[in-house]
Amino acid sequence: MFVLFEEAGQYLGARVLSGTETSAQVELDSGKRLKVKAASIVLRFEQPAAAQLLDEARALAATVDLDLAWEFAPEGEFGFADLAADYFGDQPALAQQAAALLALFGAPHYFRRAGKGRFKKAPAEIVRQALAAIEKKKAVQAQIDAWAEQLAAGQCPDAVREQLYKILFKPDKNAPEYKAVVHASRATQQAPLALLERAGAIDSAYQFHWRRFLFENFPKGTGFAAQAMQAASALGGAAGVPGDLPLAAVRAFSIDDSLTTEIDDALSVHGLGSGTVTVGIHIAAPGLVLAPGDVLDQAARARMSTVYMPGYKITMLPDAVVSACTLEAGRDCPAVSLYVQLDEASLAVQSSQSRLERVPIAANLRHDQVEAGITEDWLAGRHGASAEAVPVPEPAAALRAELSFLHRLAQALKAQREEVRGKPESFNRPDYTFRLSTPLGAEGAPEGSERVEISTRRRGAPLDLIVSETMILANSTWGGWLASLGVPAIYRSQASLAPGIKVRMGTRALPHAGLGVKSYAWSTSPLRRYTDLVNQWQLITAIRHGQTAALAAPFKPRDSALLAVVSGFEAAHTAYHAFQSAIERFWTLRYLAQEGITELEATILRDLPPAPMLARAETLPLVFSVLGAQGLARGARVRVRLGEIDEIALDVHTKLIERLDDANATASAARAGDEEADEADGADAAAAGPITIAVDLSEDEAPTVPPAAQTA
Repeated sequence: MFVLFEEAGQYLGARVLSGTETSAQVELDSGKRLKVKAASIVLRFEQPAAAQLLDEARALAATVDLDLAWEFAPEGEFGFADLAADYFGDQPALAQQAAALLALFGAPHYFRRAGKGRFKKAPAEIVRQALAAIEKKKAVQAQIDAWAEQLAAGQCPDAVREQLYKILFKPDKNAPEYKAVVHASRATQQAPLALLERAGAIDSAYQFHWRRFLFENFPKGTGFAAQAMQAASALGGAAGVPGDLPLAAVRAFSIDDSLTTEIDDALSVHGLGSGTVTVGIHIAAPGLVLAPGDVLDQAARARMSTVYMPGYKITMLPDAVVSACTLEAGRDCPAVSLYVQLDEASLAVQSSQSRLERVPIAANLRHDQVEAGITEDWLAGRHGASAEAVPVPEPAAALRAELSFLHRLAQALKAQREEVRGKPESFNRPDYTFRLSTPLGAEGAPEGSERVEISTRRRGAPLDLIVSETMILANSTWGGWLASLGVPAIYRSQASLAPGIKVRMGTRALPHAGLGVKSYAWSTSPLRRYTDLVNQWQLITAIRHGQTAALAAPFKPRDSALLAVVSGFEAAHTAYHAFQSAIERFWTLRYLAQEGITELEATILRDLPPAPMLARAETLPLVFSVLGAQGLARGARVRVRLGEIDEIALDVHTKLIERLDDANATASAARAGDEEADEADGADAAAAGPITIAVDLSEDEAPTVPPAAQTA
């Protein structure tokens, strides 16, 4: 005896081993034995064997005209044998009955199930809708197949090109464009990115990186919403800031790069030669223009920071707000000022005071225009008129006394921090600056074909030291003051300099071991960083209300909104920094090709198993893996030959040519290296490329290519 029964949403045939009125013990062709309820059995038969009957029934079911069967079917509930009799004729054969069952079961859009082996006709309107959906699905599948064929042939359909970044980085697995890429990737045994690149979907490596960043971080574009633009325009330039602020009796100056438009900070010096000198640190005050929760605040919070890249930037605030608040020379600019009184001889801090005021800005000094001449010798009056002297243009030359005092103060502040820190800060690598020499693209952003110039700026140079030390002084002083008043703020802290202890952001005033200060609240770049703007609102309240500021501050202790700002800023800052590093690496690789550089001198970084050996170029901001450098110690100097450059993966192939130093000396120096060098090398290794493009493919759809090939 054989039976046909339903099990787990399908019909199976089996041989009966034993049975009762309520169940039967059966054996499948595979040898597997099951206990089947009698209610699940729809056919019992002796001939033919179950497998043969199912084969015949499936073949016959495929020939059933479902439209005709639907017409023949009774209006009420019916069994499959009833339909078999109407469709095939009276007394249908066993195979015909089984075929009717399979046909009915496999057409839920025509027939609804009403029990084991029983069905009911679907309404005519439902049938029409279902058939239309089936036809649409067939058409979509045909389109997917056509697109997949085009991709496999090296051609990219427009629809796939338009969805490129979504397919690669945030795919909708039900989208036909995504499915076409998956099918073509599987058919050609190529990773999706390689497939799309070969098909011409990526016409510019620069645009690929730029548009990917915009897709992930600015999906609605880089423009501000209409309401934010209207609010910014209403400021009317500098007239939009409070006009009742007192005018400071100082002549302040800023120190920035020529491309800087968001001038956040300026300095002033008063009382030289009197024995007591007052240094003013003046910070632009958008916090007097924006209010927490207003439309401009929402715009700034959505971005969290200005995004920087060679040749372009995406500002945190609309241009009209920046224009109203930037510390531009020739204007009396609203500012939050910190005045620090010092003993002129010993440089000991005697007192400090914070004010809200208008500050006359006498000059905007630009690093690239004056830094070459402002040396330690020039500041100390030792430069003379030697042939090597670089002239210092006005108005910087007129500020020699002020700059000299500030440099002496900066050296003293740095020494104090290093004493707390426990060891000196090392500036053993230069900062690199990128300039694009050709006009910008139609929308302001580079197009990727510009000529790039890469130059160095020595870290720790006098102007650089003046700015960094005075800003650390302001951030640490204000952070401690806010904490003493019980006014919460956003701080950066580091518990110790031990390996693995990283800088963290939080709302508690904790020591920053890396800087050697008791607390550090980012407050000096409110035009560029949202954390600084939030802290400025707290500072403004503290200046206005003093000891009762904690009650009046926009953000209260344990305020969840403040914690949300910390979390949001960290996420945005990480994404923006990663993009800036990637796009600077792109321009560095472009520079290699532009200048025809085929060899580089480099220094070996420590190897990070199982990754390959890494090296850092000595004259460019570039870290790369080196073939043939295994076994070399960290610090070894080598010459490498450059090979193929991949601007999509941001990778360059290099091979060791020769070693340039003494092996024993290098090994000794490497052993003497400190933990900070190890940590810095590890950070460089993370940015050494190639970049990873992790396309989200379902396991059952993933092409059978080696795992390593599924990254760019």
